[in-house]
Amino acid sequence: MRNPITYFKYIAQEKRRYKHMLARAKALPEEYAFMFDKIQQYMWIHAAGDGMGMISILSGLLDLFEAGVTEGKRVLEITGADVATFCDELLRNTKTWTADWQKALNRDVRRKLERESDFK
Repeated sequence: MRNPITYFKYIAQEKRRYKHMLARAKALPEEYAFMFDKIQQYMWIHAAGDGMGMISILSGLLDLFEAGVTEGKRVLEITGADVATFCDELLRNTKTWTADWQKALNRDVRRKLERESDFK
């Protein structure tokens, strides 16, 4: 188990970082700010645990969007038209509730079927 004081300091630091990111996102052009908000909403639904792993992903997304603005690109040139797939790719190596649900489903089915096969 983590040291509670260290953990709360970490959470406080990440909250400050997140607030700073929101300010940066608000400064983006309208289409980028809108897209960041929509992607963020989608991704937070999938965040597992304390969700702090999501901060790094969103920070990287913000960096990507700021670079796109600098290069004069439209936001869909970065994300592509299938924004959900873009988000899923960002989440690929992140712990998500979906992954937990998938593991639980497989575990429960395996346990039930293994018990039943023991009696046959």
